[in-house]
Amino acid sequence: MTPSPRIPWRKSLLVRLVLTSVAITVVSVGATSWLAVETTTRAIQEERGQVLSDDTDILRQLSGFAATHADWDGVQSLVRTLSDTMARRIALTTDTGYPIADSAAPGTALPARASATVEPLNTDTYTEPGAQLAGIDPRAVGPYLLPPAERAQVRMLAEKRLACMRRYGSGSSHQSPSGRTMVTSDDGEASVPLQCADGELNTPTRTEQKALDELNALIASCPGLEQERGIPLAGAGIDLVPGSSTPASDSARRRGGSQRTQSCVDSARRTQLDPFVAPRARLYLGSLGQQPAGFNLSPANKAKIVGVTGLVLAITVAMTAVVAIRLVRPLRALTAAAQQPPQRHARVAVTTKDETGYLAAAFNELTARREQMEAQRKAMVSDIAHELRTPLTNIRGWLEVTRDGLLDPDPDLIASLHDEALLLQHIIDDLQDLAAVDAGTLKLRREPVGVHELVAQAVSAHSTRAEASGIRLRTRTDPCLWLDADPVRMRQALGNLLANALRHTPENGTVTLTARQTGDLAVLTVEDTGGGIAPEDLPHVFERFWRAEKSRSRRTGGSGLGLSIVRQFVEAHGGTVTADNEPGAGAVFTIRLPRAPEPERLSP
Repeated sequence: MTPSPRIPWRKSLLVRLVLTSVAITVVSVGATSWLAVETTTRAIQEERGQVLSDDTDILRQLSGFAATHADWDGVQSLVRTLSDTMARRIALTTDTGYPIADSAAPGTALPARASATVEPLNTDTYTEPGAQLAGIDPRAVGPYLLPPAERAQVRMLAEKRLACMRRYGSGSSHQSPSGRTMVTSDDGEASVPLQCADGELNTPTRTEQKALDELNALIASCPGLEQERGIPLAGAGIDLVPGSSTPASDSARRRGGSQRTQSCVDSARRTQLDPFVAPRARLYLGSLGQQPAGFNLSPANKAKIVGVTGLVLAITVAMTAVVAIRLVRPLRALTAAAQQPPQRHARVAVTTKDETGYLAAAFNELTARREQMEAQRKAMVSDIAHELRTPLTNIRGWLEVTRDGLLDPDPDLIASLHDEALLLQHIIDDLQDLAAVDAGTLKLRREPVGVHELVAQAVSAHSTRAEASGIRLRTRTDPCLWLDADPVRMRQALGNLLANALRHTPENGTVTLTARQTGDLAVLTVEDTGGGIAPEDLPHVFERFWRAEKSRSRRTGGSGLGLSIVRQFVEAHGGTVTADNEPGAGAVFTIRLPRAPEPERLSP
């Protein structure tokens, strides 16, 4: 037995698996860490963006409270609600630091810096859609707030205007903070069709006119505008009816180029609205519990990450080593079995049901087939020797008797010797055909062959023997059935099947040769009315030198090569041959071959 060569460690499957596992683990841990950091960073950024959005919403709602209340009384409940909803600490103080409202417990220190100033008359951000460039919160309406009766009146005029606009196009309505119903087109423009511009909707109500008169008085007292007195300035910067053409808005447009006029109007408006809004306050925002946001990668956390990474690496290496050892063990057993001498037919134990287990089972099957083939080879050599010994012994015996003068070489003796020589020639020819098939040197001279011709020739060759044995030969063939085959080899195959059937059919029996078409196949069957084949013998009928009755000799039972030659020739043509029993009616041999199209006939 050749000793197993020592495998270098760098080529060992175990080492390769371990190194691969280590590389995969390092890459996976690194990728996971990178992904975790990236994900955490992005989450923090998104959280900060969400916090900014929440802070803006808090400022918007507190500014709305200040715009609609003359003081901060009652804001504590709003602060508490916003804190619970936004999960933020919210505190309001005066400019001097006196606390107004706080969501935290009393005595809790305020953040170092104020986040914003809540002053609806001087907003530092657009806290509400429609906020004006003057910095005044549009929700601060003060004396312009309409009572219920005037709201109903304006709403009725707005519905009339809206119905008219929809007859000539489209429109929609909404209510402003002062309670006035506004009408605009669906595209957001304030333009009104001429048929609908009755001027009623844009006319100030009694409450609005009173507030406008007060505003005009404040504007008229503005220093430096004496030369512009007498011009109605009530609408400058006040958009009671967006897009409407009132004298006030026209005046505002004519005077819009004067920066001093605009500053005076803004100052007058703030003066008019100041008694109706809460005083300015400072807004402090912070996290609940004052926990700083961020990703704390402290030395302790770094040590934890390194420790967990090392633990994962160690576990992975250990598991890979265990798996690799279990994988390598059956491979080594297979190698040792394969290196055994051929005559020992060594096998390995199948201990697993994975790929290595399947490989071991396949190795055992291969060993069994090799052992069977070796037994068949030995049996074939013995059978060949036996088949050749019988005719040679007969020829030698007759020749020795003739040489010794005990028998005269008459014609009967010469005919007997000739028959024995033909038997020897037949055996040698069969062996030569099988050897050519096994070596892959069998040459087929394919040509279009009519099946009816093959059947007729085979029956003609065996008709004399059938008549002598008192057996009827019958044929049934489909017309126009053709094969692409070697006619000599196919006649030999059919002849072997007919000879076998005649050999096993008693006197007054029948042998039927049938040829029919089944799909793309040509099916040829040979049926006899003999004793049939025992079920346990069916798998062996095509084996070489096999006889159903072991006591039969070459003269009574054939050489045992005819059916084997049939199978080899049929398979060489791409077909199959099978043997079956017809209950109570003998054996049936079936050949299936690919059908060929009928060749075109040449016109005369």
